[in-house]
Amino acid sequence: MKKFDGKSNAYGKIIEKCRKSKNMSRADVSRELDLIDVPINPDELYRIERQNMILKDYELIAICMILDIDYNDLIKVIKKKK
Repeated sequence: MKKFDGKSNAYGKIIEKCRKSKNMSRADVSRELDLIDVPINPDELYRIERQNMILKDYELIAICMILDIDYNDLIKVIKKKK
């Protein structure tokens, strides 16, 4: 399996930071995702935040929409590794 810096995804830490800054639990985010037909349960969110689970593109977009994550912040993560 391909890895980014030894992790399954590059964005878990940003997702966790933004979720906590909005005072949302993983269950809160999971409920919001269900409302837009992107089912991710709280355990999966935990694995995403720990960078142990691969994200599909539509899952990342949905999480960014819910947590108001700017795509430019995501790009910065990749640029740091160059």
